[in-house]
Amino acid sequence: MKKLIGLSLGTLIGISHIGMIGMIARKESFPKLNLPIGEYTSYSVIANKDGYSINYRAHDPRIMATITKSERPGGFLGLGKKKSVTEQQYTMEGAAHTQVSNGGGLSANEIACLKKQGSGEGTGRLVGGSLGTAAVTQTGMASIPIIGWVLAGATTMMGMDQGAEIGGSMAKDFAKECEDPNSVSDSV
Repeated sequence: MKKLIGLSLGTLIGISHIGMIGMIARKESFPKLNLPIGEYTSYSVIANKDGYSINYRAHDPRIMATITKSERPGGFLGLGKKKSVTEQQYTMEGAAHTQVSNGGGLSANEIACLKKQGSGEGTGRLVGGSLGTAAVTQTGMASIPIIGWVLAGATTMMGMDQGAEIGGSMAKDFAKECEDPNSVSDSV
């Protein structure tokens, strides 16, 4: 009888210990948080026996940036390279912080830059056309039977196009209005 009482008491104590371990393991020490979690949210929770604190940010990062690196012909006659790095900051909704909104039109500096570039293209086209014509007359290309006039016209047009491209890029490189305030440029 003593063995039966001892065995039943030991079983009862063993089962109660296992039950208490299960209850402690299932007990949640932190409250359930219903934080809106998204792609641009962040939060940190610091919890201890005394309580907890939450640091929550809805639009994190608040300002994002894109960095664009480009290299284009620059310098005298477009023989050098001009490297530029442009950084544009914007919010999650896409609103740019670096651009001043003026109703969707061009700013005064952008208009001045376009005028300078167009003027350079016109001057370059005139110079390129005259150089193409000089090449035609010096080489006697126009006197080739049947196709001479086509070759002469094509050479003059190619000279005009190249002159316009070089003249426009030179005018844009030398105009202060065309400098992007967000870019850092190094001429090589």
